[in-house]
Amino acid sequence: MKAHTPDTRAAVYAARKEKLLAYMRANGISAAVFEDTEGRRSPAVRYYSGHPNDALLVMGANGKTVLVPWDEHLARERAADCDIVPLTLYGRNSIKAVKAVLDNLGVSGRQNVDIPPETPYPLFLRYVDALDGWDVRCRDKGLHRFVTEQRACKDDDEIACTREAARIGDLIIDEIEAGLRDGSLKTESDVALLIEKECRRHGCERTGFDTLAAGPGRSWAIHAFPGYTDAPWGTTGLSILDFGVVYEGYTSDTTITVAKAPLSAAQESLVALVERAAQEALPFYQAGSPVRRAGKVAENVFAKAKRTMPHTLGHGIGLEIHEYPRVSGSIDEETVFQAGMIVTLEPGLYDPALGGVRLENDVLITETGNEVLTHARIIRC
Repeated sequence: MKAHTPDTRAAVYAARKEKLLAYMRANGISAAVFEDTEGRRSPAVRYYSGHPNDALLVMGANGKTVLVPWDEHLARERAADCDIVPLTLYGRNSIKAVKAVLDNLGVSGRQNVDIPPETPYPLFLRYVDALDGWDVRCRDKGLHRFVTEQRACKDDDEIACTREAARIGDLIIDEIEAGLRDGSLKTESDVALLIEKECRRHGCERTGFDTLAAGPGRSWAIHAFPGYTDAPWGTTGLSILDFGVVYEGYTSDTTITVAKAPLSAAQESLVALVERAAQEALPFYQAGSPVRRAGKVAENVFAKAKRTMPHTLGHGIGLEIHEYPRVSGSIDEETVFQAGMIVTLEPGLYDPALGGVRLENDVLITETGNEVLTHARIIRC
């Protein structure tokens, strides 16, 4: 995909921030703090500024935005549409940095500030003590909930980045299938390390999460532990591979199952049920449709066969591997798919005696239906 110029990058972040600023003004919120530090990794910092990691972001309802990065040089290269003030000016002390920025933010009227809901209580008390004159609020809902919901519906730039991650992931799947057929991939480690190498060769930042490669002896686990070993993979029976690649911050998330003959009738049944659940649930991934309906469809496919899927049908993806919304038959009726959401569809069944089957693809919700961005599949060999 075409790289951004500094001007186009600034326009992307300005448009995102304008939506948040409108919310802040409508709800009487003077300022907001976002934190991307060890233990509290808020993707909102990158979402609104472009800076990839380790920084504070403070935004005032007056539109002034200040980034306080740990690495000033990286910030000046990657961040856009914000003022940059190095954390070193405050002795690398986040509380001092936030206080100084707020004192110079220039917001008028009532002075309140929303800090991340993940803030530990002792740190919240330190904010309260330090920010004299400010009403410090740490809430699950409100501003930070708005940010979560805003990020759920991707803009054109986010969709383009995810498309590229999906394209690269598809190339890797094709290479994996070729390696299975020519015998060059024999173990869980072989396939996991190939993904690491190939995703970076194609310009990705990293994998979206620790790759899960489980051969026939371990595929019964939803998330095999450890993620991969030197055990055989792609050999007789059922093998699972769950991986994602990150392009410009945005991750794909796919799972393939390798079904190597001969399979028992019970194993064939698992494969058929998972494929059917994916096919029948996909039409319900559309704007305006309650999310729970898609979950119910897949769950009913399994229930008729007296099987139960032990995880949700899917989840949003983006700057994080698990984002809003969660796709399940048990969530509230009010949560609906919206155009711009990118959500996984990943039915799966697992049996200690038979092995596991999961089929996962990434689905973009459009105004008129959906578009499947990735091409994971059941590989028979």
